[in-house]
Amino acid sequence: MKSKTKSRAARNKAWELLAAGLIRAVSYSIVVVIGYIVLDIVVKGLPAVNWDFISTFPRKSGSEGGILPAIVGTAYLVAGAIVVAMPLGMASAVYLSEYASQGRFTRIIRLAIITLAGVPSIVFGLFGLGLFVIFFGFGASILSGSLTLAFMILPTIIVSSEEALRAVPQSLREGSLALGATRWQTIYRNVLPYALPGMFTGSILGVGRAAGETAPILFTVAAFYLPRLPSSVFDQVMALPYHLYVLATQLPEAEKVLPLQYGTALVLLLLVLIFNLAAIVLRNHFRKKVQW
Repeated sequence: MKSKTKSRAARNKAWELLAAGLIRAVSYSIVVVIGYIVLDIVVKGLPAVNWDFISTFPRKSGSEGGILPAIVGTAYLVAGAIVVAMPLGMASAVYLSEYASQGRFTRIIRLAIITLAGVPSIVFGLFGLGLFVIFFGFGASILSGSLTLAFMILPTIIVSSEEALRAVPQSLREGSLALGATRWQTIYRNVLPYALPGMFTGSILGVGRAAGETAPILFTVAAFYLPRLPSSVFDQVMALPYHLYVLATQLPEAEKVLPLQYGTALVLLLLVLIFNLAAIVLRNHFRKKVQW
């Protein structure tokens, strides 16, 4: 009997080691692949990135010159999307988690939100074209593009924010309510301070997706070649993802503009990194306030 128990334990240990080894190998493989891609972009794009490249306007349909309008346009679009999506997403998560009755209708809403989080970006682009560009009459503009990107990343922010709210112990709510606080006072003073770091984490994921998408802005805002800066939210703009697509597919001399492609990709990565770092700083700020 003891020998069978030992052999079974040995088999379980062997399977556990095998599973751990496979998981470790897959994880390392993903890191290696991503590291290779990033390193390739940095090595080939760094020679093209200089002050003139990031501070001047494009020339000859983008095959020469800099990418300043694309940088400014991308920053406007991402900032506009975050300004709209973050408050709306967090407020929706607070309602679903703290106020809505947990019945069938709420479960259907959550299922719809999760489904929307996996919808291809081109569907959101067509949605933005039909609603903001045509129906509301905003035209191809920063406003249309920002709203489309906001609706695209909204499900991600809602889901991650609701998970962060659920992670706050229920005892904090019950203790606050028992002491006579209103529900909003309980949420504002006892729940949100602990949930905000996790809510900002979800917003970080949305920032990366909003900055790198091409299909939504293709239908709502992106211009092929526009060597000027926007003057209002109703202007079209160039954007780094679409400009990179143009350099890679629309220009006849692809090899000639290859350094510009890598330089544009590197600047896009750096811009996403800047937005992510800003969100991480905010998250850490709220986390420290909770700890104190």
